[in-house]
Amino acid sequence: MASQRDVKNKIASVKNIQKITRAMEMVAAARLRRAEQRIEALRPYADALRRMTRQAAQAAGAEASRLPLLSEHENVEKVGLLLVTGDRGLAGGFNSQIVRAGVRISGELGEEGLKSEWYATGRRGVSSLSFRGYDLSGSYTGFADRPAYADARSIADDLIQAYIDGELDRVEMVYNSYVSPLTQKVTHERLLPISQATITGEEEGEDSEEGEQSGPKALVDYEPDPEEILKRLVPDYVEISIYRALVESTAGFFGAQMTAMRSASENAGEIITDYTLQMNRARQAEITQEIMEVVAGAEGLS
Repeated sequence: MASQRDVKNKIASVKNIQKITRAMEMVAAARLRRAEQRIEALRPYADALRRMTRQAAQAAGAEASRLPLLSEHENVEKVGLLLVTGDRGLAGGFNSQIVRAGVRISGELGEEGLKSEWYATGRRGVSSLSFRGYDLSGSYTGFADRPAYADARSIADDLIQAYIDGELDRVEMVYNSYVSPLTQKVTHERLLPISQATITGEEEGEDSEEGEQSGPKALVDYEPDPEEILKRLVPDYVEISIYRALVESTAGFFGAQMTAMRSASENAGEIITDYTLQMNRARQAEITQEIMEVVAGAEGLS
């Protein structure tokens, strides 16, 4: 059995770790609230951009399908996979589940005879893919805790240019969508080419369509032509999709980290309780041993 001093040192060490995990939980909770506010602030802009893109596509008609970002390549050989992860760990399986999902999707594409080109945001995703032996066509790090729109634009520019140049025939994105601090859902989306159903709003369901049709509609006169406006809006649509994924991933990361640190603090409390019982038993054993020695000495003198 460990001595009383050893157990006391263990208790002190675990208490210090518990202080760190509680502090990290509080910091993650504060950052989570700010990330949630950014999601709420993003939604009006994203909805307005989606509505403008849909209206321009409906006005453009058949001309919309001629845009490079809306037209599918005849032969699909290379698929770009963009994995959105965090720069740091200590968040449970937040980063690892994205990497596993990406590897699984790459395996499914390989069975179809397609080659995967890897793109990753966040140091965790970049290091995990490099460790697994995958060559990265693009890596973006240093902004996972607070992504800016310029970061999403930089990623979108690389992907759009690779798609237009024929280096990629399809682009897909995997990220953690934010549901609640306790729940982050692995989401798999296709970025390029943008489907006609996405642009025209056919994937949003009947409720949203009825809501839009219930109000009065204005007659819009486009200047320049709807095709030219749509040509400018579609890249912004890709950028806002990536930016939304970055912001939701940030909120999901802080939620996962807060949950993980809370669990670590609770586990540390249980360990402290166990060590305290062990220390009390060791102290009781020492007292019992001393009493037995005193009694044995008294019997020897009598």
